[in-house]
Amino acid sequence: MKEVILNIYLIINEGMVVEFKAFSYQVEGEDDYKIDFLKKRVAEDFSRAYHFDAPSDKHGKFMSYNKFAKLEQRGRQYELFEEIFSSFNIPEKPLICVTPVVDGRIVAGTS
Repeated sequence: MKEVILNIYLIINEGMVVEFKAFSYQVEGEDDYKIDFLKKRVAEDFSRAYHFDAPSDKHGKFMSYNKFAKLEQRGRQYELFEEIFSSFNIPEKPLICVTPVVDGRIVAGTS
């Protein structure tokens, strides 16, 4: 059965998460295959990925990457991707590959 999977990019400028980008696929196979599939397409997908706003506070200040990393350690980073998930009609617990793009440079993908 095909599953919708996503490459998600964290655009980080000067230590702040300023944008998200995402690109989706429908793929069959085991999870390891799907993760490898996404990782092989990280550079290719970045240029054609869809833009999403990153969270900001009431003053318009973006979240620091350190704060994002703390959410990730607790498994709560998915809460920040809800707009992405709803745009692509993704069910709970989606398979994703999250790739930081730090000051314009793509860093190795993680799942």
